[in-house]
Amino acid sequence: MGRLFGTDGVRGVAGRDLTEALASQLGRAAVAVLGRHGARRPVFVLGRDTRESGAMLEAALASGIRAAGGDVLVAGVQTTPAVAFLIGEVGASAGAMISASHNPPEYNGIKFFSRRGYKLPDPLEDEIEALLGDDEDAGRPGDSRPLEDATERYLEHLVKAAEAPLDALAVVVDCANGSASEPAPEALRRLGAEVRAIHDRPDGRNINVGCGAMHPEVVAEAVTSAGADAGAAHDGDADRAMFADASGDIVDGDQVLAACAIAMRDAGRLPDNTVVTTVMANLGFHRCMRSEGIEVLTTKVGDRYVLETMLRSGAALGGEQSGHVIFREHATTGDGLLTAVRFLSLAASRGASVAELVSPMRRFPQVLENVEVANQGGLPEAEGVWYAVERAEGELGERGRVLVRASGTEPVVRVMVEGETEEEARAHAGAVADAVRTALGSPEGPRS
Repeated sequence: MGRLFGTDGVRGVAGRDLTEALASQLGRAAVAVLGRHGARRPVFVLGRDTRESGAMLEAALASGIRAAGGDVLVAGVQTTPAVAFLIGEVGASAGAMISASHNPPEYNGIKFFSRRGYKLPDPLEDEIEALLGDDEDAGRPGDSRPLEDATERYLEHLVKAAEAPLDALAVVVDCANGSASEPAPEALRRLGAEVRAIHDRPDGRNINVGCGAMHPEVVAEAVTSAGADAGAAHDGDADRAMFADASGDIVDGDQVLAACAIAMRDAGRLPDNTVVTTVMANLGFHRCMRSEGIEVLTTKVGDRYVLETMLRSGAALGGEQSGHVIFREHATTGDGLLTAVRFLSLAASRGASVAELVSPMRRFPQVLENVEVANQGGLPEAEGVWYAVERAEGELGERGRVLVRASGTEPVVRVMVEGETEEEARAHAGAVADAVRTALGSPEGPRS
């Protein structure tokens, strides 16, 4: 059996992989690990996204926390970064978010945060996993009460982080029918923007379906149709943001990170002229940073790994191509709403359009194939895959690169290829993806 915690918490199909029993056990174990510091009873801030399984898992997780002697502040539907913020805001011991982020509606997940609002490092997650099944009660159960003003506190935090007002800026916001549906449009309106919200009517089953940060072309089309100045698209728990400019061109996390790094460098707010990114960052990002004299530190995929590198190096800015951006002055984790506020207000403060703001970076064509496989764990020893990778890298030379990795949240292997042309990148990605299927098999097995 593999490790229960993946790249971003425990995740799976709700009711099958992630059950009420497991949620309760995770709550008990989390109290034992995260509530062991301090004399008072541990207090957990608990939030969830809009999935129909969220209320069920919320009740089970809260029950486990209370059985182990912890108190629960129920924040209701919140973004993941809102939960991280609220932990410090109310002086809680820890927090938990029930969400499967960008995954389909049938999935759900549980991710924990420390008392400082940080996602847990692997060793702490391993401690929690090791204690699963230890159902000894702590005596008097903990209490549970609602955190009534949770959303308002978070909104005030977002508005304070703006570089400038967004007066008269016309923005389309795709809320992915998720946690951003209420706070994302409201934050931008409070800053003076003219906001059109789309996919802001969650019903528990439409989160991320054909919308949001996983489908940025949707907000891009809405921007051009409405004649808006910009668009922002969030995923289900709003820890990421993708953008569109007035022409409908998509702006990803690499471009946002590059623009913010340059602006912070110019303002003397980028320590050691250093920014942190992941192995997925576009070649164009690296070339742009090199030309600007900004050092890039690279880590594996996952915004918690970006944060760990930021903390070790003292970097103030880091992020991922997928739209997770961490502004360490303002947040402890990737925050899509904060990114929208910071990025759009940066453009406003400079009197620049979104297209002008990201113009220093030229994005190389990049093709990503997600290959569903039967034996994800066999990737390291799959010689046929690595031979295909070596062959593609040899043909690309310095004009591109290849990255193959197992997903930490889904049973897939991700194949990413960059090249000078999309045709070239697509051809090499297809060849490597075929090698992955041959070596690791399809999830449904061989076809007759």
